[in-house]
Amino acid sequence: MVKCPICEKGILKKSKESKVFYGIDLGEYPVEKCTKCGEIFTDSNVMREIEKKAKEKGIWGLGKTTKVTRTGNSLAVRIPKKIVDFLKLKEGKEAYIHPEGKNLVIEQ
Repeated sequence: MVKCPICEKGILKKSKESKVFYGIDLGEYPVEKCTKCGEIFTDSNVMREIEKKAKEKGIWGLGKTTKVTRTGNSLAVRIPKKIVDFLKLKEGKEAYIHPEGKNLVIEQ
């Protein structure tokens, strides 16, 4: 039995977990999960499989940093081209924007 290195109270048990990036399901993968805190651990081979699947689906590296800029009396956020292409966004298309906790959510 291996003790959880995070909480040091639970033990790691073999399990399968679904991996989702940016709302896209990449499938189930073998993991070790803590019986107490629920922390999940994967080995490097599994991480390579997840990365390969994310690249196949075109979502690897989609997360980007951008700056908030001023435009008139409002603020604007530029959407990086890779995200525009992935979501097939078009200029003039309506989007719904709202706060969710401390996050900004933009829905199309």
